[in-house]
Amino acid sequence: MASSHADPLDDTLLNHMAHEAVARYPFCHQARVSLVTRSENATFLVESPSGRYALRIHRPGYHERVDIESELAWLKALHEETDIPVPLALADCDGEHVLTLAAPGGGYRYAVLFHWLEGEMPTACLDPLAFRQLGEITAKLHQHSRNWGRPTSFRRIVWNHETMVGPEAHWGDWRDTPGLSATDAQFIAQAIEQVGQELSVYGGDAERYGLIHSDLRLTNLILHPSGTRVIDFDDCGFGWFMHDLAAAISFEEHHPSAPAWVENWLEGYEQVVPLSAEDRAILPALFVQRRVQLTAWTGSHAQTDMVRSLGPDWLEHTVRLCRRYLDGKNWPIGCA
Repeated sequence: MASSHADPLDDTLLNHMAHEAVARYPFCHQARVSLVTRSENATFLVESPSGRYALRIHRPGYHERVDIESELAWLKALHEETDIPVPLALADCDGEHVLTLAAPGGGYRYAVLFHWLEGEMPTACLDPLAFRQLGEITAKLHQHSRNWGRPTSFRRIVWNHETMVGPEAHWGDWRDTPGLSATDAQFIAQAIEQVGQELSVYGGDAERYGLIHSDLRLTNLILHPSGTRVIDFDDCGFGWFMHDLAAAISFEEHHPSAPAWVENWLEGYEQVVPLSAEDRAILPALFVQRRVQLTAWTGSHAQTDMVRSLGPDWLEHTVRLCRRYLDGKNWPIGCA
């Protein structure tokens, strides 16, 4: 049975919609449109005589128009008020930044066209020092978030313990993950319960919880000689600021270099914003919460190339990291 968290349209139909969307931008006349990736949404590369652009077609049931407009408002503010390179949305021939497209078979999809940010996407083989720069960038994002006067109409997704790992979580229920045994599910459930208790004590005051990127991982960075660029704010919303560190090592929490990545990220972050002992102490809970959130995502997005690339032992590592967290002797990251 198809997941309610996945777009039911196939690549051919989405490609047809992409061409319809591009036709509404005069500067994209005679553009070449090609699918780049399908994850939460479908992203297309648009190549025209005027330049290169990224077209994002949203899946149904995730964000409404006001949520997308709020994302674009934060991107515009970041562009105007910081030195962080971020993608900017472009208006169509009617001056609209968020398009509403009729979907085959009924319903609709929202679409946004962005400037394409040139550069290379990093991989898990990158120099750990790159995480120091990522930490600095993340701290600057958090600084802006804390100080920015959001529009009164601003609305974004809420990332709390229930919406990440609860039965009705935004990315699905981790309990529905294919291949999860009853014994392994017990370990994850115990870990999640403990995480919830720790986060309840940690709290959500304005210094600890606010507007974050929430998915600032390797695949959402673009390396360029002029500096690292940040893309894909589609999941930005309200969550714990330190969650952005947990997100930075998404899908790679079990990598041997994960501890070095984390230490470099923390060093870079504290070049901009100091962290309290409580901020550091909550990290193991956030690492586990993110890993289980991603486990739910792998179950509800099993058809994606990302999930197919994870390998057969990824779920086994999830359980191992949860058991390591419950043991309490070491951070639940790395391979040992």
